[in-house]
Amino acid sequence: MNIQHRYYNCILLLLICLCSADVYSMNIKQNINWPQFMSQQDMIWERLPEYWYDSAYLGNGRLGLMIYKEPDKNYIRLETGNCDVHDHRAKRDVFGIPRLLTGHFALHPKGEIISGKMRLDLWNAEASTEITTTKGIIHLQTFVHADDMIIVVKATTEGDEHDFRWEWIAAEANSPRYLLFKRQGKTNKIPEGYELNPSPTNSKENEINLSIQELLAGGETTVGWQETKTSPQERILWINLTHTYPQSTSKKICKAEIRQAIRKGYAALQNAHRQWWNSYYPASFISLPDAKKENFYWIQMYKLASATRGDRALIDNTGPWLSETPWPNAWWNLNVQLTYWALNASDHLDLAASLENALYNHIDQLRLNIPAAYRHNSLGIGVASNLECMTTTVGIPGKGKAQVGLLPWACHNLWLIYRNKMDDEVLRNKLFPLLKGAINYYLHFIQKGEDGKYHLPETYSPEYGVTEDCNFDLALLYWGCQTLLESAQRLQIQDPLNSTWKDVLDNLTPYPMDENGLLIGKDTPYAFSHRHYSHLLSIYPLYLINKEQPNNTRLIEKSLAFWQSKPKALLGYSCTGASSISSAIGKGNEALSYLNKLFGKFLSSTTMYKESGPVIETPLSGAQCIHDMLIQSWGGKLRIFPALPDVWKDVCFSGLRTEGAFKVSANRKDGKTQFVHIKSLAGEPCIVTTDIVNPIFKGKRTFTVQATTNGTYQIDLKKGEEVLIYPQGKIPDFIISPIPPVSKNHFGLKNVQTNT
Repeated sequence: MNIQHRYYNCILLLLICLCSADVYSMNIKQNINWPQFMSQQDMIWERLPEYWYDSAYLGNGRLGLMIYKEPDKNYIRLETGNCDVHDHRAKRDVFGIPRLLTGHFALHPKGEIISGKMRLDLWNAEASTEITTTKGIIHLQTFVHADDMIIVVKATTEGDEHDFRWEWIAAEANSPRYLLFKRQGKTNKIPEGYELNPSPTNSKENEINLSIQELLAGGETTVGWQETKTSPQERILWINLTHTYPQSTSKKICKAEIRQAIRKGYAALQNAHRQWWNSYYPASFISLPDAKKENFYWIQMYKLASATRGDRALIDNTGPWLSETPWPNAWWNLNVQLTYWALNASDHLDLAASLENALYNHIDQLRLNIPAAYRHNSLGIGVASNLECMTTTVGIPGKGKAQVGLLPWACHNLWLIYRNKMDDEVLRNKLFPLLKGAINYYLHFIQKGEDGKYHLPETYSPEYGVTEDCNFDLALLYWGCQTLLESAQRLQIQDPLNSTWKDVLDNLTPYPMDENGLLIGKDTPYAFSHRHYSHLLSIYPLYLINKEQPNNTRLIEKSLAFWQSKPKALLGYSCTGASSISSAIGKGNEALSYLNKLFGKFLSSTTMYKESGPVIETPLSGAQCIHDMLIQSWGGKLRIFPALPDVWKDVCFSGLRTEGAFKVSANRKDGKTQFVHIKSLAGEPCIVTTDIVNPIFKGKRTFTVQATTNGTYQIDLKKGEEVLIYPQGKIPDFIISPIPPVSKNHFGLKNVQTNT
């Protein structure tokens, strides 16, 4: 009996082991110490920054703060911002409806500043600053609260610095473009008769200090602050900025926000703030063997959540960190579009709702942006808008510099958000009618030529020039009609324009091209250097021309090479665009090479960026370049590691989101994919391309898997189901963990500068 008992025990143990192995193999695990991992991404300043481009920055999607030493002066500058603060004049341009500066707090120490250092803790979204003076040391702990509209600065002092003082210095509340031109002496560029807003008024009510800025066109901004002392060596500054329009109620709101924050107390506010940020990052995970790129990537994730939230401001050209700039609005000829791309794959679609709200909630304004004769069925947006999509009137094709494709391109961003969510109610009730209105404007002007093809009159190719059959507009018109037709079919909408959209798809003139690839438009070659890749939009991000079509890889290569062959005007987003186009054809080495050029010339020490003034879209699009190397999902197919550079042998990611609403994780070691995990959130067709040879597909049931070509498989994955894909032979450990860093904390200011 004992032998038989032991025999049964062995059988039972074997069964338990087999069952355990099977259960283990169906689940991936994360071995990520998030606080430790994120600490390796922090920005560190070994000396105090003195300019916008090098400063520490914080934000909550509405309020913003930058910290740096005022050049040639003995004080620390805390530059405030509020995305809501706009002018509201009748003229719809960057002088009439721009963002407005608010001002800064000056920390005046008792002694002379000798040195200082800072650290931006990304995990907790807090900046710590140490200022050493001839009289002692001032320590600042600063955060812009994740949820509440409050900026908190806790100061702890050593030595004789307990008597340092704060001073509020209000900014001039006129267009930042006006301020820039005035400072540069370019008064000829300031519109004649530009009337200045009045100066702010200062007051104090009980313990709250107030700076109230009224505007000529209505509305007002109130900056309020109160300082509390917890000990002789510890003081806390509580700051709020509120803008109201058309009502003048900002003062009341401002005071209430400050009082509420003080009632809650520092510890409670800090705890709630940290909880939000600690919950934000783990939505997805990426680790790279290139520490600098990994640092860069996570700083962009921090930057995005600092710049917007679903119920807060659209990210314009500077986010909450406005300065004197020629770009004090949202620009729709590239900037907004690039800014939002990385939110899809990183699964931060809650933040992307700020773009959705900006467009879906302002349909009436999009209609007013169109010339009156076409407003009955058309929508559009001009080049630069305020955060409510108010712009100058969109031009008329055939009559000068008409930029027609800006709203259709923005609709492509909305389409990507939809494709990553697969929410058909949004498609039916919001995106479909918006895209239809945007494409309708094109349909007023297309004409059939003698060749039987539809042609476009002269439109403007950003930022090159005017041409007939502009490739930028042909691509967006084709994509728009195709998307409308496919959406109508999916939603079973019998739209009266279904036949029109099909007719356009069948008969639209081919993209103009020559021996060098795609032209700007009909009879308009790419003749001089051009930073914008508007003429290549059919390649990226639309993928209308792609590597899976016969002979098109060569066309893409030629078009990209010829664009880049004229380097004079190429700038930062020329690098990120070229990188993503390279990834689109599976050229990972070239993709990394182009991305490296962004690091070599255009990034600041904090990953900020400028073109004639501060702008933030290009580094954010650099995060999308990294996504494009790791995963692509255009055309209804999941491509795992489609464009890895040869030097990236070890790479892993977890929870990246794709079109079709899949969550994907994958691990690669020594240049070989160890496993892929896919979860279907919507039940869309699951077609995956992987370099795993003879893969095993494991799930809670036996899947039907159909192999096609080039490592592509269709899996009958249903909504809510998961599949693990791994090579035959030794079962991998199915663990996602960070790639051990060779170095860390590349960004910030170092005492000894290194090449970037």
